[in-house]
Amino acid sequence: MTIELASAENAENPGSAGSVEGTTGASAAGEGPALALLAQQARDLVDAVVLTGAPQDEIVEITAELAVLTDRLRALRRTSRHPLAFDPEGVPRHAGNAVTGSANPYALPLVSQVTPDGTIRAELSFRQVHEGPPTSVHGGVSAMILDHVLGQAVAVAGGAGMTGTLTLRYVRRVPYGEPLVATAEYVRSEGRKSWAEGRIALPDGTPLVEATGLFITPRAWKEEVTGAQ
Repeated sequence: MTIELASAENAENPGSAGSVEGTTGASAAGEGPALALLAQQARDLVDAVVLTGAPQDEIVEITAELAVLTDRLRALRRTSRHPLAFDPEGVPRHAGNAVTGSANPYALPLVSQVTPDGTIRAELSFRQVHEGPPTSVHGGVSAMILDHVLGQAVAVAGGAGMTGTLTLRYVRRVPYGEPLVATAEYVRSEGRKSWAEGRIALPDGTPLVEATGLFITPRAWKEEVTGAQ
């Protein structure tokens, strides 16, 4: 197998102009493109593990090989988290994010765009590793995605914050392996509190999960982004 770092460059910069994650936390934090490529390979490995039909002796042999590789990485483990950065629109991001992080194998990673009216929009497809009920995505995974895009909506509106409350309504089952769309819109703000609404839907707009969220901007964030007290 040939590994091309160009693939990692694309993984680090998947968005187009106006993309919330157009330049991801990995590049902002100075992480090399090889780390994004490693994270994607780890995602592929997880998918392969979930669906493997290998015999027991083959699984034992592969496990031993993976243990060696894990020890190599652990020996060079970093002692600090991936730094938090803010993009020009005031949206916090970092390579280790569980939803968008290019360096986090757990992340999809989700790539979102800001539409001209300020809506956050992300095309996504869940994998079998996200399964909860048979053939369906786990409700907690849907909640995580919606928590993130709602937070992005208020961040783009100038109120980047941490989740205070998140309310969800599960309308229909969320399938994996099919194209879906997550969207979120800013609603209003009061002081450091901001509200947003969003949903995960089929491409034709049929809602699957709907959500509303309250986000609270930490004073330190507000000062860093706007200089406000």
